[in-house]
Amino acid sequence: MAKAPSLPQDAASILKLAARSMFDLFSSMSEGMMLVDRGGRVVWINESYEKFLPALGFSGPEAFVGRAVEEVVPNTLMRHVVETGKPILIDLLTNRAGTFVVSRIPLRDESGEVIGALGMVLFDHPETTLQPLIAKFARLQRDLDDARRELAAQRRTKYTFASFIGASPAAVEVKRQARRAAQLGGGAVLLAGETGTGKELLAHAIHAASARADRPFIGVNLAAVPETLLEAEFFGVAPGAYTGADRKGREGKFKLADGGTLFLDEVGDMPLALQAKLLRVLQEQEIEPLGSNRVLKVDVRVITATGRDLRQLVAEGRFREDLFYRLSVLPIRVPALRERRADLEALAEALLEQIAARTGMPQRELAPSALAALAAHAWPGNVRELRNVLEQAAMLTDHPRLAAEDFAAILPAASAEPVGAPAAVRPLPEAIAELERSAIRSALAATRGNKVSAARMLGISRATLYEKLAAFESLPAFRTDVRTVDIGAQR
Repeated sequence: MAKAPSLPQDAASILKLAARSMFDLFSSMSEGMMLVDRGGRVVWINESYEKFLPALGFSGPEAFVGRAVEEVVPNTLMRHVVETGKPILIDLLTNRAGTFVVSRIPLRDESGEVIGALGMVLFDHPETTLQPLIAKFARLQRDLDDARRELAAQRRTKYTFASFIGASPAAVEVKRQARRAAQLGGGAVLLAGETGTGKELLAHAIHAASARADRPFIGVNLAAVPETLLEAEFFGVAPGAYTGADRKGREGKFKLADGGTLFLDEVGDMPLALQAKLLRVLQEQEIEPLGSNRVLKVDVRVITATGRDLRQLVAEGRFREDLFYRLSVLPIRVPALRERRADLEALAEALLEQIAARTGMPQRELAPSALAALAAHAWPGNVRELRNVLEQAAMLTDHPRLAAEDFAAILPAASAEPVGAPAAVRPLPEAIAELERSAIRSALAATRGNKVSAARMLGISRATLYEKLAAFESLPAFRTDVRTVDIGAQR
């Protein structure tokens, strides 16, 4: 059997020579080359690479070399190659210097440990030789940029303090407290008040007036998220944490709000198990995603809102006392609309402007009789109810000036109460039935009796509308006062 030839004794030197020759070849053939160490710092660039430095914002190699690679080369994946040890042989890179075809290769020592990476610019004008690929990449990049801009817009605040309409003493005081909360910056804010008073608006305004205004504002309605999903919603999910989990993982609201503000609406509905974890986050400013052993530091200001009496929930054992004190460092009570009736006219005018702009309907004004009718109402739904009532009135008439009679069907006389009197409590079935009757009456009036259109406006089927009409029309108090038309029956 023939004996396999042995390697020459100087094989190691030959390999080093080959490596050197390949390195020189790459350096001469590429449009630029760089080396980074295991810490991701640039340790060397060749002369060809220097032509890109002015476009990247550097006057020479001395300002470029020695810095973290992602600081000097936007969008680079060199650190990823060092951390994973996996090459990226062909890739497109776009930054201020242009669009390039690049290659990135990990460098290893004799033991196989990654000690750095080599990056090469293969083409610096790929639009001429790789036009189809570049065009596709450019389209994808534009789509990504558009998505990022849209997401950033969604995470910006919608309101400022100017959005909180009112000059009554109660309104002035709540804005003063909220502005102070914005200036103080770090403490947790608790906004307490009835539904529809503008708690979320104030949360946006506090963020917009704070030093965190250029960072994200993330809102979570705790009452709208299933209890089983709340922890994942808050803290995120590690890749593959459970069956069906995203392989890339998912960031939670705390991470998304990092550096900015996290607004937790309906905090009184938070389960006790999650309350303990939220308390830890507030104390330590760190989170641990589901299925992960990594602890992530976050810098988040928390603003909470509730329409419930948290002190009562604490007394009942349904809300942690230590969390209550942590959340109410800066408590602000948002007044109900009946406590600032002097703001009613200004609020109504502003809301009518918004309604006209959103719906395309003509701008409406309020006659003195309309203001008197609005002032007599108890407004249990506060500003949110006022908006709804004004929009209904604007839809049900063509008059440019709304009078008291335009609100007669929307604000029944039974709901009008003396100023300062508490709202009458009615049995829930009776209140729901009255609400349904009012909504059906309004829809039929708005559609001039067209039942098909009225059912569509109400979000119910025509059959359901017929059933409710049959039940209501047996009551003496129910009158549609319009000629109903069944389009379907005429076909």
